[in-house]
Amino acid sequence: MAQTDLHPSIISLVSFSSMIASNHPNQGLCQLDKMREYGITQAQIDLVIEVARHFRDEAARKLDERFDDAVKTTAADAVEQEKEAGSCCTPTKSGVSCC
Repeated sequence: MAQTDLHPSIISLVSFSSMIASNHPNQGLCQLDKMREYGITQAQIDLVIEVARHFRDEAARKLDERFDDAVKTTAADAVEQEKEAGSCCTPTKSGVSCC
């Protein structure tokens, strides 16, 4: 394996989490058997699901908040709010850092 290649288990985890986070209709279910074949434990799969859902839900919430704020403010105010948005990384419900 070349240094730039990722192990198939990593690719499977990335694919799985991306599909969950993006609300893909398949939800990454096609990756479950592959991940188990690679020895990824159920606890690890559960953690990936938690982090992916956290990103998905956070993105939806922030988009909704930004939309609501834009409806109530001027364009100049919206730019200022963007600058003051705060941390780009928040922990999941169980306190796992996703950064």
